[in-house]
Amino acid sequence: MAEAVIEIRGVRNQFGSTVVHENLDLDLFRGEVLGVVGGSGTGKSVLLRCIAGLRPPQGGSIKIFGKDALNCSEAERRMIDARMGVMFQDGALFSSLTVRENVEVPMRTLPNLDPGLRRELADLKIAMSGLPYKAGDNYPSELSGGMRKRAGLARALALDPEIVFLDEPTAGLDPIGASAFDELIRALSETLGLTVFMVTHDLDSLHACCDRIAVLAEKHVKYTGTMADMLEVDHPWVHEYFHGPRARAAVATLERTH
Repeated sequence: MAEAVIEIRGVRNQFGSTVVHENLDLDLFRGEVLGVVGGSGTGKSVLLRCIAGLRPPQGGSIKIFGKDALNCSEAERRMIDARMGVMFQDGALFSSLTVRENVEVPMRTLPNLDPGLRRELADLKIAMSGLPYKAGDNYPSELSGGMRKRAGLARALALDPEIVFLDEPTAGLDPIGASAFDELIRALSETLGLTVFMVTHDLDSLHACCDRIAVLAEKHVKYTGTMADMLEVDHPWVHEYFHGPRARAAVATLERTH
């Protein structure tokens, strides 16, 4: 069986009196690309931030690489964090830094890393993200939305992570740009052996990138499976999502390949 690099059991996320997740279970397996979907308010990004250590849950357990991520020492947590990268929906780049300097930020946590080598590594990550070399000298305000997303991805890859979290990576992109980003994610996953946790609403991305899909509904992970599995689910929201007007192209492609 595939190794579970993330194991979530009984997680509860709550804001005031509003419970977003209750008794949520989910596994992420090494080397897979998992797409996480759900209706508005189901807490897709909340779950991502919870797993990535950006906000603690109000209950439950999270194991990452076999370690108790919620009750480990600070040193152990830093070791876990060094093996993960996060790309936020808006890129979350520092506006006062160039793209290269943004990518170098995580590398500054590494002791005794030569500045020249750090620059070379940043340029490598920029190239891996599909940006031209000269983009390293640009500031975020000088980039298009698609290029900012790629810069955010380059920063997420800065420390050679084993797991990458992507929050709506194709949101706001035109169809050509979104398709190119899908191809990039798939290629990086296959060539680097990355494990990817991807929050998305894009059905084309689910079809192009994801090995498995997890559906958030009714405060927990209601269903997991392949795209073909999702087409057989009779839950009202799931059926509408995977069989609605926007799903037609992805469903037609799936049917042609089978």
